[in-house]
Amino acid sequence: MEKAIKTETKTKKINSATLDGFIAKKVEVESSFIRALPGFSIVGLGSQSIQEAKERVKSALLNNDFEFPPLKITISLSPSDLRKEGSHFDLPIALSILYHNKEFDFEDFLVLGELGLDGRLKDTTSIFPLILSLRPKKVIIPLESAKKVSKIPGVEIFAFSHLSEFEKFEPQKIEKSSLSYSYLKIDGEKYYYDDSFRLDFSDVLGQEKAKEAALYSAAGFHNILFEGSPGVGKSMIISRLRYIMPPMSLDEILEVEKINAIEGNDVEFKPHRPFRNPHYSSTRAAIFGGGSRGAKVGEIAFANKGILFFDELPHFQKDVLENLRLPLQDKKVLISRVNSKVEYETDILFAAAMNPCPCGNLLSLHKECRCNELEIRRYKNRISEPLYDRIEIYHQMIEDDSEETISSKDMFEKILIAFEMQKGKFNANLEENHKFEMENEAYDIIQKAIKNFSLSKRSEFNTLKLAKTIANTRKRDKIIKEDIFKALSFRRRV
Repeated sequence: MEKAIKTETKTKKINSATLDGFIAKKVEVESSFIRALPGFSIVGLGSQSIQEAKERVKSALLNNDFEFPPLKITISLSPSDLRKEGSHFDLPIALSILYHNKEFDFEDFLVLGELGLDGRLKDTTSIFPLILSLRPKKVIIPLESAKKVSKIPGVEIFAFSHLSEFEKFEPQKIEKSSLSYSYLKIDGEKYYYDDSFRLDFSDVLGQEKAKEAALYSAAGFHNILFEGSPGVGKSMIISRLRYIMPPMSLDEILEVEKINAIEGNDVEFKPHRPFRNPHYSSTRAAIFGGGSRGAKVGEIAFANKGILFFDELPHFQKDVLENLRLPLQDKKVLISRVNSKVEYETDILFAAAMNPCPCGNLLSLHKECRCNELEIRRYKNRISEPLYDRIEIYHQMIEDDSEETISSKDMFEKILIAFEMQKGKFNANLEENHKFEMENEAYDIIQKAIKNFSLSKRSEFNTLKLAKTIANTRKRDKIIKEDIFKALSFRRRV
């Protein structure tokens, strides 16, 4: 009777990870070495880039005089039913082979890195978001990745620039780095901001009420809609809104940079909230995410913690506009597919601009509108009342010839005041059971408004949240009657 084939060594396990949409999933890289006809295979639903790792790993080992054992080598990526992608699996696969007959425990490490054919370790777009999502205690990564990863608190970095450095396991020391921006400190946590305004509100002449609306929108993270004829400054104001947005915590900055890394953009660690401006021809999948093979994220996910701007709002597809309602209310989106489910946060400030009619001249003081009542009604009916109900600030803009202006710096100072009053949170995200502190006169006015304007519970709550933001910009927590009047002035009239 023939003897059973025995493995030459015990199975080794090295921890790595893969991205499933925005979510990081842990992956165990298991390896076995059997005395049999030499071969090298990778199993476990690895993508094409992972299958190509066999050639990169083999060349990197042999080009640096490491042994490539003449055995049957099987690399298993577990869990086997999870689809894996990314060239960062090169390094854990190479270390599985390099240490196949050595006693070295990688259990405490997360190992990520791409290999060059000469053994150099390279950064990939997925390394930073993977580490940020999982927050492991120790990581083995390329030196190229270390500068970005050093911003993540609580992670000990073992950085290598070449595969040859693993012969004696000699990582390079990486100093933890911090952000160099101005910050506010609230309840012991730092909130960073950049007060160099690339686009300044001082460039916008007139439109004082619209700029005031933008100020309150940014201060409380309130959704905003401008309606007006072409050329009155709707897009000009919203494009400047992004530069006066409130400060960001380190976790928020890291979350935004994770999105930039996934998209392949430079990671700069600036306290700039994202600004996404999809075209009105964008499909539902492009806005919310989707895909036939797996769940891919969309524009609304990339706008998380920042602004999602819909210009020419009524021209967006009807199903796109209707599907906006839940993300604006629940602050999350769930994408379900046969093989995957992805849920992601959508804490956004929704900004929109629209013309008053198809030709755009209905509110113009100088041009004549060419639309009939039916065309105007059809145009405006593309936006449902439930969607309007989720927009706290509405303002109609007309041509303004005045020369009055205000700088972004002056507006931002009021936003900082409101941000400190809100203790780093936003009034737009207040719970429905929040008890507002207000004067008796203010309470009487809101009760009259509920009766006279037939305000729904959501409209009443939105009005009070906006009134609280207005009070906060004036260094007050208590809502007075002027705050209610001001908030009601930004309410859409039906």
